[in-house]
Amino acid sequence: MKPLTRITFNPEVMGGKPCIRGMRVTVGAIVGLMASGRTIPDILKAYPYLEEADIYEALSYAAWRSEEVEVPLISA
Repeated sequence: MKPLTRITFNPEVMGGKPCIRGMRVTVGAIVGLMASGRTIPDILKAYPYLEEADIYEALSYAAWRSEEVEVPLISA
C-alpha cells in the first residue's frame, strides 16, 4: 500500500478519529456516505473543500483498516 498523505490523526480533532487533511471530516463519514449510495460528485458537492483524491484515500484507508487483525497481548 502506498503511503497515506491525506489521512490525519489528531486527538484534538474529532476525538482522534482518522480525518481528511486535519479537517473535521472523518474517514467514517466518507465511507458511510458511499455506503448509503452517494457518489463521489455528490460528496464533493456537499463538501466543496474536499478533493477527489481525499475520497479515494479515505476508501483506501478504510479497506486497509478492515484487513487489520488485532491480536490480544498475553501477560506473562
